[in-house]
Amino acid sequence: MSVGIRTAGATDRETVVGLLDRGFRGDPVSQWVFPAEGDFRHKHRLMMGGILDIVLEAGRVDLTEDGSAVALWLSMPEGGHEDPDGVDGPALMREAVDPGNERIEQVGRLTGRLHPTHAAHEYLWMIAVDPDRRSQGLGTTLIRPVLERCDRAGTAAYLEASNARSRDLYRRLGFEVREPVLELPDGPTMWPMWREPAAS
Repeated sequence: MSVGIRTAGATDRETVVGLLDRGFRGDPVSQWVFPAEGDFRHKHRLMMGGILDIVLEAGRVDLTEDGSAVALWLSMPEGGHEDPDGVDGPALMREAVDPGNERIEQVGRLTGRLHPTHAAHEYLWMIAVDPDRRSQGLGTTLIRPVLERCDRAGTAAYLEASNARSRDLYRRLGFEVREPVLELPDGPTMWPMWREPAAS
């Protein structure tokens, strides 16, 4: 598939937040974090915006030219990333989005505990495809160039799959499930997945 990809910036914020919100409406983890329909409609978009702001500042946002798909990447050093100011990211996200919803903080803490620290890697925090454009290969088109760069540089990649369909897609791209998988309390499974760089 021939699709143009560019790096998104602050001027793309509303477009990307809308895409993330639409792309994750049926996601099991998003539904677990915001089980009430009213909360989902009003607060899910806020959470997507908070995550995007972190990546716009510290990582890279790849967006298809037509705005149909987006991938959020962070480069993670060996040993993990600690905020020099001691900022508690999960707690801040909860406070900003919905202070009464402990699941916002909980999902951040639980995934953070599983995040590998033994090697530097590219972290695919989120990828979203417009629901009307799914099953057209856009996700693979967005991810593949980054994985090719990882292979050339000898760098690993990591992500957490939030549903079985995406887990199987990532397996086809060379990712392997790392144990233990994350069973959210009274909620869905998340699969930590690691990809070693392909040998040249």
